[in-house]
Amino acid sequence: MPRYCLMVLITLLSTLPMAAQDTTSTGPTLCQGNYHSEADAVTQLARMASTYANLEQWQHRATAVRNQILTGAKLMPLPARTPLNAIIRKRRGYNGYSVESAAFEARPGFYVYGNLYRPIGKKGPFPAILCPHGHATGRAGGRLRPDQQNRCATLARMGAVVFSYDMIGFGESLQHGWNHKHKQALTLQTWGSIRAIDFVQALEDVDDNRIGVTGCSGGGTQTFLLTAVDDRVTASAPVVMVSAHFFGGCHCESGMPIHKTADLETNNAEIAALAAPRPQLLVSVGGDWTKNTPVVEYPYIRNVYSLHGKQANVENVHYPGRKHGYQYLKRQAMYPFMAKHLKLDPTGIFDDTTELYDETANTIETPEQMYVFDELRPYPANALKPGSQVSLR
Repeated sequence: MPRYCLMVLITLLSTLPMAAQDTTSTGPTLCQGNYHSEADAVTQLARMASTYANLEQWQHRATAVRNQILTGAKLMPLPARTPLNAIIRKRRGYNGYSVESAAFEARPGFYVYGNLYRPIGKKGPFPAILCPHGHATGRAGGRLRPDQQNRCATLARMGAVVFSYDMIGFGESLQHGWNHKHKQALTLQTWGSIRAIDFVQALEDVDDNRIGVTGCSGGGTQTFLLTAVDDRVTASAPVVMVSAHFFGGCHCESGMPIHKTADLETNNAEIAALAAPRPQLLVSVGGDWTKNTPVVEYPYIRNVYSLHGKQANVENVHYPGRKHGYQYLKRQAMYPFMAKHLKLDPTGIFDDTTELYDETANTIETPEQMYVFDELRPYPANALKPGSQVSLR
């Protein structure tokens, strides 16, 4: 048995109530929410770890997991990369960075809406960082939230081009009438994130070889799913989401058969391991389903990195007394990780006295400022009607 399995079993099986072993079904199965117990997650990881003992065997399994994700999400083969027809407008200049409202067509008539943050006063080309958001609702939810704006603005001030974009049925997508319960949500969001890399790589001031992604909760799911299926991601930081026993509570995370079929079982910890050997930061807390990350998910993922000889490329920052979210303290863990691996410049932002990254120079915008489209700039005539089935072929 691999050393990882022995360590985890000794650590946890003595403290968690055991449940029946999870066995493979005869067909695709939806693994939703707390699909199995914490103890089941440990035994499942042990079963998965027993299927490989070296890098070649892991890579064979990794390919199978990646193909299952794409097949389950109805993205196998990947759709044609149709013209993005990008719209970038309404530039606003602030202290060390600018913000523009931006949209592109992920598929003909299906728009992804967002904001583009760029450095001012620094010399490019710059790395690009995608910032998907979580399931915070309301008029100022999603990408419009102050914590999301602070994350993006601070990264831009350090020298990154940052793209913050809506999940389907959030922010401006909601303004246009789309509902997050759209049955293609997982498909469209995964494809939208893939096309978001295409979008930032098409910008003249972006270095195509330095692409990061970070998000929390539902945005954390998008972070590790995108990293798993697109090797253009060079550094990722999924926040409060990588769990072996929790598969995501929304259909946009677990509403399609990406985790379990008659041929293969996996979970979000192993999907996050597909990032190896690329740098990855796991941020976890004691107040949600990532409470076991230091002794369950992180050791499993680190073992995969060790097969690559890159164990130092995966890190875990754990806050046992904190709750779910991408609050200030979690951002403080992410900033130095991205600065290190994407070669950002924290001069004037990192305070040597407090050892914190200063966000006070950021400007928090209103939703109206952030929107791409409004009464003066209406939605494009070809924009699909809310609820439309989006053609992928």
